[in-house]
Amino acid sequence: MTEHQQQKAPADPFPPLPDRVRDDWQRRAIRILQGDARRSADTHLINPSFPGLDGISIYLKDESTHPTGSLKHRLARSLVLYGICNGRIGRGTTLVEASSGSTAVSEAYFADLLGLPFIAVMPHSTSRQKIAEIKQFGGQCHFVDNAAMVYDCAQKIADETGGHYLDQFTNAERATDWRGNNNIAESIFEQMEGEENPVPDWIVMSPGTGGTSATLGRYIRYRNLPTRLCVVDVEHSAFFDCYRSGDRSVTCPRPSRIEGIGRPRVEPSFLPDVIDHMIRVPDAASIAAMRILSDRIFRRVGGSTGTNFFGLCWIASQMIRRGQTGSLVSLICDSGARYTDTYYNEDWLASEKLDLAPWTDALERFLATGNLDLPARPEAS
Repeated sequence: MTEHQQQKAPADPFPPLPDRVRDDWQRRAIRILQGDARRSADTHLINPSFPGLDGISIYLKDESTHPTGSLKHRLARSLVLYGICNGRIGRGTTLVEASSGSTAVSEAYFADLLGLPFIAVMPHSTSRQKIAEIKQFGGQCHFVDNAAMVYDCAQKIADETGGHYLDQFTNAERATDWRGNNNIAESIFEQMEGEENPVPDWIVMSPGTGGTSATLGRYIRYRNLPTRLCVVDVEHSAFFDCYRSGDRSVTCPRPSRIEGIGRPRVEPSFLPDVIDHMIRVPDAASIAAMRILSDRIFRRVGGSTGTNFFGLCWIASQMIRRGQTGSLVSLICDSGARYTDTYYNEDWLASEKLDLAPWTDALERFLATGNLDLPARPEAS
């Protein structure tokens, strides 16, 4: 038979069975990821006391205690597992991500755990602490001038290396099993079961990828719970305008000062229809709230946690005005140790023209008396 005839020969409709069920590397990788989940999936739910909030119980799920120090540990594990189970990650695959920091730190950890190369695409403004942590896990950092450039650049690098673009902003809500499987929503409600008000009136969460708010909102509906979800956005972010207008094409040219949340575009994982209420918080309020909470729980938290805590205080103030009691839950997203050069640095605050004093005074009075008199109302929709 000639070479041409061989090329034209019909394919055998009954090829022999493969020798193995799946690639041995992939099976081992999944076992490694499952082991990490068993060791580190759950985190503490703390219940700080605030004298002025009589009848309102505050709970904060401390995601900073994960091995990579943030809420993104769960997401990174899910994204890597998602890629393996979809056949896109195998032995030697280069993992690529567009990330301003915390997700990339966690993904670098998992890449190192599995012996895979990792490249994070991020703006030059990313905190030095996060960059150092990515490199500590063997990851590489590729910098771009504008946050809006990270998506296309990450895809290009993945194409050039034959790697896999993890794409947290598209896959966050897909990779997480929102019905259960020890996701963050299931964990919160299980930990709340023995509390005085076991079903929270509200859960408050900021959007980064949009994946966590999607998981929380879906789970609340799946369990048919009366809990409502308030999402708190920040300045220079497209999410709030999308929620208010219904237009997913809105963009924001200026980068967010609150790392990890606030995006220049509406990410695919952001699902407005599972959100009950949304507000936009001034950056000065987020950072003031971050510092106040850090003092109350005796350890530093990050800026996104400050946004969450401010939103939680605002919801609590509305409940107090209406004579309502109950419980509220939010998240400690990461440690403040990553932000010593920015949010905890007076020179940086001055350079950004951020005056925390009015917000600090208002929040301190609120936590002592239950009366929240803000220097300016946050936007709400």
